[in-house]
Amino acid sequence: MDSAAIDRFEASRGRLASLAYRLLGSAADAEDAVQDTFLRWQAADRERVEVPEAWLTKVVTNLCLDQLRSAQARHERAAGAWLPEPLLEGDPMLGPADTFEQRESVSLAVLTLLERLSPVERAVYVLREAFSYSHAEIAGILDITESASQQHAHRARIRVAAERRGGEADPVSARRVVEEFLAAATSGRTERLVALLTDDVTAVSDGAGLGKRLLRYRTRERVASYVRAGFKPTPAKRRLAGGSPAIHIALVNGSPAVLAVVDDRVVGAVAFQVSDGKVASLRGIAAPDRLARLNEAWRQYDPDAPVIDAW
Repeated sequence: MDSAAIDRFEASRGRLASLAYRLLGSAADAEDAVQDTFLRWQAADRERVEVPEAWLTKVVTNLCLDQLRSAQARHERAAGAWLPEPLLEGDPMLGPADTFEQRESVSLAVLTLLERLSPVERAVYVLREAFSYSHAEIAGILDITESASQQHAHRARIRVAAERRGGEADPVSARRVVEEFLAAATSGRTERLVALLTDDVTAVSDGAGLGKRLLRYRTRERVASYVRAGFKPTPAKRRLAGGSPAIHIALVNGSPAVLAVVDDRVVGAVAFQVSDGKVASLRGIAAPDRLARLNEAWRQYDPDAPVIDAW
């Protein structure tokens, strides 16, 4: 392959990775899809490709759809053991992020909601909302009619909007809520903890990465009980973490998250969704494979001082 063809692909790599991440919810799988796209670009008769960017978008989108439709993916996601892979602020896969729709499409909350859509609905939603493709362009990418693209987009928007928790939270205010929440959780002030939760709050945890299924909690009292137990330090938890973690607050997928860090390694993350000054949902992630890319970024990150030096 000549250098011009490689340069053409590399110019699109970031956009393709961002698209694949939104479609798959996994940075590792997104990188695999982009690499497979490169191999197909390498083997293609490129002189017959009129618009390389459109060709590459079509290939990576359909590779992602194939994966979403695969028996293994359906089993893993239906089995209740799937969570989106969290990404630290500044990760290029989180772009584009100029509009509210683009930022929302990469939030852990919306990535989770997209699991409830069909693969084609998910692709149409992402291409339209996050990348501003026209329905005519989407029809060409997915080999469907323009009318079908419009219908898929309409259904997807309705389903996402039906479960959306408020609008975009101000980052400073959201962080303040999480700081107050963390103080209540670590001090055992149950009443204050419950007061910081919305009436319909939900919590999901991968059980420190030890279980095959996710743990789910509903109602303010159950979520508060889960949080109180989860944030209580014990010798067993410190052994599992490999030491006594420092606790940081950072942005993950555009929302505040509490990160437990041991020897410059993130061993656990709790991502928050804040709505109207209260916590609407929490996602606890500790499985090492889900934190791999976040850890790569953390080693290059300049974090704020920890809110707790040694937990």
